[in-house]
Amino acid sequence: QVQLVESGGGLVQPGGSLRLSCTASGSIFSINSMGWFRQAPRKERESVATIISGGSTTYTDSVKGRFAISRDNAKNTVYLQMNSLKPEDTAVYYCNGRILGTSGYTRNYWGQGTQVTVSS
Repeated sequence: QVQLVESGGGLVQPGGSLRLSCTASGSIFSINSMGWFRQAPRKERESVATIISGGSTTYTDSVKGRFAISRDNAKNTVYLQMNSLKPEDTAVYYCNGRILGTSGYTRNYWGQGTQVTVSS
């Protein structure tokens, strides 16, 4: 089994910063990609940022220039540095990993979610 555990959410004022972390553990052979999704109340879950094994990154337009995704391959950990936060960034943030397990199967795995609230 594979588990993703997130940390780093919380309450921050507009213009502030937060850093989210997500560590994958368990029966991992290799990690193809890791990323962050978010879901605001009454909205669908959306992709925020993704980083693939080679290091290439993608971002949704609304966070470009403000958020940065990075990865520590040795620790199986992905980070999301969020700067210049806006109230519309308020959501539950979920870590996602596309992971090849030691069983030989590649699956999508999800973390439990961490709340980010941007409010004065």
